[in-house]
Amino acid sequence: MKKLIFLLLVAITFTTPLLGQEIMIDEEQLSEIYGKKDYSPFAGRDIPVLPLWGDTHLHTSVSFDAGAFGNRLDPRAAYRFARGEQVISSSGQNVRLARPLDWLAITDHSDGMGFTSDALIGSPLVTKYEQGSRWSEGFRAGGQEAVEATLDMITAFAQGKMDLEMMSNYSPGARRFSTLWDDVIKNAEDFNDPGKFTTFIGFEWTSLINGGNMHRNVIFRDGGDRARQVLPYTTALPMGSPDPLDLYKYLENYEARTNGSAMAFAHNGNLSNGIMFPVDAQYTGKKIDKFYVEQRAKWERMYEITQIKGDSETHPLLSPDDEFADYMTWDVGNLDLSEAKTDDMLQHEYTREALKIGLVLEKKFGTNPYKFGFTGATDSHTSLSTAEENNFFGKHTGYEPSKERLTHPFMKSENGEIFAWQMVSSGITAVWAKENTREEIFDAMDRKEIYATTGPRILVRFFGGWEFEEADINSREPAVVGYRKGVPMGADLHEAPEGAKAPNFLVFAINDPLSGNLDRIQIVKGWLDSKGKTHEKVYNVAWSDNRKIGKDGKLPPVGNTVDLKTATWTNTIGRSLLRAIWTDPEFDPTENAFYYARVLEIPTPPWYAYDAYRFGTEMPKDAPRSQQERAYTSPIWYSPRN
Repeated sequence: MKKLIFLLLVAITFTTPLLGQEIMIDEEQLSEIYGKKDYSPFAGRDIPVLPLWGDTHLHTSVSFDAGAFGNRLDPRAAYRFARGEQVISSSGQNVRLARPLDWLAITDHSDGMGFTSDALIGSPLVTKYEQGSRWSEGFRAGGQEAVEATLDMITAFAQGKMDLEMMSNYSPGARRFSTLWDDVIKNAEDFNDPGKFTTFIGFEWTSLINGGNMHRNVIFRDGGDRARQVLPYTTALPMGSPDPLDLYKYLENYEARTNGSAMAFAHNGNLSNGIMFPVDAQYTGKKIDKFYVEQRAKWERMYEITQIKGDSETHPLLSPDDEFADYMTWDVGNLDLSEAKTDDMLQHEYTREALKIGLVLEKKFGTNPYKFGFTGATDSHTSLSTAEENNFFGKHTGYEPSKERLTHPFMKSENGEIFAWQMVSSGITAVWAKENTREEIFDAMDRKEIYATTGPRILVRFFGGWEFEEADINSREPAVVGYRKGVPMGADLHEAPEGAKAPNFLVFAINDPLSGNLDRIQIVKGWLDSKGKTHEKVYNVAWSDNRKIGKDGKLPPVGNTVDLKTATWTNTIGRSLLRAIWTDPEFDPTENAFYYARVLEIPTPPWYAYDAYRFGTEMPKDAPRSQQERAYTSPIWYSPRN
């Protein structure tokens, strides 16, 4: 009788309305699920099951540059918007998310906190200084004068030419600064609703080295009782510093003083002009040593791989064999375009190359300073976390939706130009957690069980091990097998069991029902050979539409259904679900390596196509007519020491 029941069960086709394709379950998997004491297969399960979506990087009117560009929405409005409420933007437009976020980190700039709001009312703390008086007049005049005053202020900050006495009024030690930090904490505490919507207390430490971006965001695991015991760290001397090593001291002191937890993470290495990921020496000229790599590895547990100022996975000059490397690339110059980009800078700016450099430094010092998980964020300065192409409200208030926003450059100098259409409607972070709380989400970030997307809520699981079998991918719940047989994204592979020749990986992706179908899943491998040289290779491991790998080793394009006349596409190509068990065919057990999954959607319209359709304007001349949005999982690392 038992055998008959089993035969009937395996004959059943398991489908779901969302996936629309067959999932077969074998006898071993049924035994694993139901062969326990409890009837419920979920009783006693203690694994992260929630993909919680959020933004690690958002600015409100509290940030000096956001306020100067016209943002009038405070943190409370940003929280209301993120949790799904409709608000009125600073440009007077009704706006709402298609789906609320699960969590949010508002990270206003610590430098100059409160400066712009005082400048707008003509406070003597600003206007008694020539620099401040000039900017205050420009802000209050509005229009182009306000834009020019704002750009002048940002350039002065980027080049370290702010009036130090004036800025001391908006730095640690000043009453105004302390009051604003209390407000930041109170707002986060008021909107933190464990189990429903999580808020993080945090700030952005805005280090700029002659215009080279060295920014880090800081978030705390803790509530206001601990966060109130410190003030945000700034870059302005003498209270602050632009050196990341000094930021790490601040974090060390915070944890020692409060018994709390905090972390930092960098973004926009693509605008650092070669100083974000050093291999020999820091920007100060000090040689990279054991202390540096250990400190960076300790405090920077994740890196912002995609956001509004360009995608930072890789660059076509660094990855010439990767046909998808040139995605939303910003490579003109540094943050304020005061210095043009040169090709030799690129290797110290992009995520994939940093992962490879990390292997080199680990070999030398025993610690990998660039062993981070991937986060995606908007870096919006509008208080509006909008990463959806059809609901994109721009970098700052001057680029909120209008007929004019595509008619002028986003940035321009004698060194080059960034066009308005090059703003990227990206990104968002998914965290695998057990519940929606600060502690659970922070801990997932700390162990790097997170992944980034350029906006769509693509569901991705990625596990590494040595004993996965093809039957494992057929489960409705691949994570159960993944945790039992391997390790999740962000972890190190376990020691190989006797007889294992190469690691294999379980990867599973489901499309966002509000976005495009899936084109393919790729696994990106990087490794360090015995001669100390790094390599990379991209493997197609699952794809749609029965395509065949060509003699050139490439998979043919999936096709393109984008209709620019109506800013639409159809999901008649691609698939809603892709999955694979993949074994590394070129594995060498003596070589350190990393692996991460990249999931590509089919082509869909970019945000400016929606602008052209809704406003009846022309598409920008040189802008791509479609794009393939994507997800990046945190890597899994292999070391011969394991």
